[in-house]
Amino acid sequence: MRCRPAVFLDRDGVINVDRRDYIKTWDEFEFYPGSLQAIARLTASGREIYLVTNQSGVGRGLMPWRRVLDIHAKMQIEVARAGGRIMGIQVCPHTPDDHCRCRKPEPGLLLKAAARWGLDLRRSWLVGDAARDIQAGRAVGCTTIWVTTHPTDELRQQEQMVIRPDFQAQDLAEAVEIILS
Repeated sequence: MRCRPAVFLDRDGVINVDRRDYIKTWDEFEFYPGSLQAIARLTASGREIYLVTNQSGVGRGLMPWRRVLDIHAKMQIEVARAGGRIMGIQVCPHTPDDHCRCRKPEPGLLLKAAARWGLDLRRSWLVGDAARDIQAGRAVGCTTIWVTTHPTDELRQQEQMVIRPDFQAQDLAEAVEIILS
């Protein structure tokens, strides 16, 4: 099997507005302006897009696993309606206290995706909104883009970044411009 490059997207804070109390239902899910169009542009360019997301609300007992699956199914429908396609999704449901190998900043989600779908991590991109996303991407050789979608957290995120991103963008639309240039 030939390994292909991919674009990995974090979910909360990249595709949709993040919430401190977690996205627990589809009604709480709100796409960022321009994110659906950005995914459609990546799809039209021939890029394969994969979602890699920590969802510790499951591990904390705030929502059942099936609710995450429901949110992702509805998200993928909306992405498809806009002309985009997310090829696959990897989710870590654990809390930070679980110390699992799949929870970002650990690279487990990316390694699983690469093994499952035959992806070349060193030729891939990772777009995230947190230091943990950038750290996971860099650990496996991805080119990383940090999106600063929540300006109130920007300084805190910069302080947490032990490893710097390759690029910085205001949002997913700007990150896509970088990837396609």
